[in-house]
Amino acid sequence: MSKTVIAKYSRNGEEFELFIDADMAYEYITGKRSDPVTVLEVEEVFKDAKKGERQSEEKVRKVFGTTELGKVAAVILKNGEVPITTEQRNKLSEEKRKQIVEIISRNSIDPRTNAPNPPLRIENAMREARVSIDPFKNANEQVEEVVKKISMLVPIKFTTAKVQVTIPPEFSNRCYGILKQFGLKSEQWLPNGSLQAVLEFPAGMQNDFFDRMNGATQGRAEIKLL
Repeated sequence: MSKTVIAKYSRNGEEFELFIDADMAYEYITGKRSDPVTVLEVEEVFKDAKKGERQSEEKVRKVFGTTELGKVAAVILKNGEVPITTEQRNKLSEEKRKQIVEIISRNSIDPRTNAPNPPLRIENAMREARVSIDPFKNANEQVEEVVKKISMLVPIKFTTAKVQVTIPPEFSNRCYGILKQFGLKSEQWLPNGSLQAVLEFPAGMQNDFFDRMNGATQGRAEIKLL
């Protein structure tokens, strides 16, 4: 029981606590474990775990909308206070930081040049601005706040790119899967057998798209921004 800790969740003045395995909880939080019930050391929801005082089913149902243990545990593990080691917290924060950097880089451009913001530029700005990352909060939910803090260091504009690409006949089958990955909006076959397509995707993905298309067509794809 040395790895047993208490996860806590407060709502409407009521306390909901779980006895959990610290290592398994970390695996669940990081997506390596899918069933929240397997994290529990005791399959009960407590009002005060240390005293062994169980929470009433009525209050559990009122707050969580169900008394199903798996669903209740999932909410507590996602939104509550889950004790983890300093090493685990640092690792989780770094993973979340990388996710945020990727989201900003892939979905934004530098409005001065209309070029994508490289991940390293975003990461350096976050460190310079001393941006703190919540290891338990969803990466997408933290993007807006992070952008506010680094926008004085890195001009950022979130926008989409609309692109038209014409692919020679001999490369069309090879490229179709790539087009689907990048948000294929429309397509038509030209009289000469070439495939012409219109795509729309986050502006930060432009360079990636150009590289993929040029590589798949030996540089013979005709690409223009609309």
